Amino acid sequence: MKLYIKYMVSNRCKIVVKDVLKKFDLTFSLVDLGEVEIMEDITEEERENLAAALLETGLELIDDKKAILIEKIKGIIINMVHYTEEDIKINFSDYLNEKLNHSYTYNYIANLFSDIQGTTIEHFIIFQKIERVKELMIYGELTITEIAYKMNYSSVAHLSAQFKKVTGFPPSYFRQLKEKRRSPIEEVGNSILNN
Repeated sequence: MKLYIKYMVSNRCKIVVKDVLKKFDLTFSLVDLGEVEIMEDITEEERENLAAALLETGLELIDDKKAILIEKIKGIIINMVHYTEEDIKINFSDYLNEKLNHSYTYNYIANLFSDIQGTTIEHFIIFQKIERVKELMIYGELTITEIAYKMNYSSVAHLSAQFKKVTGFPPSYFRQLKEKRRSPIEEVGNSILNN
């Protein structure tokens, strides 16, 4: 039996859902972003109890077919942007159609997403990509050029322009903020002593 869960957008959410399922003694074969497959059929009362338990964790069991499709789309995008180690080189509309395995046209998906989410798929992807760029910058393992390539930007200038449009400041300023965000423990309080 498949169940669809709203707001399930991270690996941490998967852990929470697995814990809830275990509390209900439900055996699962799949726990993915926005989607769970359990081995048992459950009664309406068990479903309501499961829904209440998920709601306590900030997650929501959903039945509406359109809401389920939106959660699938969000899960596919989040998974592609945040949890795939491969460089993003695929056209997202093709990728979505491939992953959804449906005969939906991209226009139908895009319009439905905009109506329900209040933003376009493209903006959702951009916001996810910029959030991933921030994460990669904080790790400090890649140069901005390497990050631009990894996130499938045509150039560093393209990444920088999009970053500034979303955050309000350029990546270089974000890196400076990141470096000033924390101080080594040995240095905390030294500026007071040196003044």
